[in-house]
Amino acid sequence: MYLLDTHVLLWSIGQSHLLSATARNMIRDRVNEVVVSSVSLWEISLKYGIGKLVLGSMAPDDIPGYCDSLGFRILDLDPASATTYHTLPRVAEHRDPFDRMLVHQCIRQRATLVTGDSRLAHYEPYGLARIW
Repeated sequence: MYLLDTHVLLWSIGQSHLLSATARNMIRDRVNEVVVSSVSLWEISLKYGIGKLVLGSMAPDDIPGYCDSLGFRILDLDPASATTYHTLPRVAEHRDPFDRMLVHQCIRQRATLVTGDSRLAHYEPYGLARIW
């Protein structure tokens, strides 16, 4: 299972040329199970609502439909992941709560995080698998 980081989700929808060749090929291969966390949908809606994210002609409400058309399954935030979030070690190099929850979900689900954010490599000693 491959979980898309929020920026990878957005680039998959409208700017796939920004994806690495590895990420693009993995996403296009329908054999792979590609998921999007509901946490990413919340992050997009929050940032859009406060003006920190511009989506062009798209709105946050449109994104689940794009996920469906691209074959991405939405992964809900389950109670066990929400309540054990505090167990993910804190690393000084990275503090974004949305990214940390995606990392935690990946570790718990044994999923591989698809991300261009190299700072997330600091979570690999704690069980994070990632590709870019």
